Amino acid sequence: MKKIIFGILLLAATTNGFAQKYQARSGKVSFFSSTPIENIEAMNNEAACMLDSKAGDFVFVVPIKSFKFEKALMQDHFNEDYMESDKFPKSDFKGKISNIGDVNFSKDGVYKVTAVGKLTMHGVTQDVTIPGEIVIKGKQATTNAKFKVKAASYGIKIPKTGKIAEEMEVTVNAVLDQK
Repeated sequence: MKKIIFGILLLAATTNGFAQKYQARSGKVSFFSSTPIENIEAMNNEAACMLDSKAGDFVFVVPIKSFKFEKALMQDHFNEDYMESDKFPKSDFKGKISNIGDVNFSKDGVYKVTAVGKLTMHGVTQDVTIPGEIVIKGKQATTNAKFKVKAASYGIKIPKTGKIAEEMEVTVNAVLDQK
């Protein structure tokens, strides 16, 4: 899986002509589902990310089986029943930071940004617009975003038990090093 993610990032870097790139191999993605019956939370620390500071091209790849849950049974159900991670081993975002010109990569600071692109999950691709921020500190760019995802929009079937919300809150954080 790591070779696949690295290959995708390498391909993106060479085909897009990344002039000044930032990358991370241990980005964090978490999701939270809240219902009156049960809260479900999972964390993934193996997301790969690449950002072209000139063009604003942004790629984020998440291996699905790397999500960790508090309960092993939740993790099994997530991988086998909902995400079908053997069939759909990764999720990714490919797009642009639409206002990349607002980010001064040579000056420390916090910059509000908007990522516009395609989010693919469970074999389904949707156009998305995600608000977030880029924090510049030295030669690092930290990306932060929080957004909601409806399971049905990606063909993920949620049983009507009331234990799993139909909409999940996704939080993304990656510390990218300048390359």
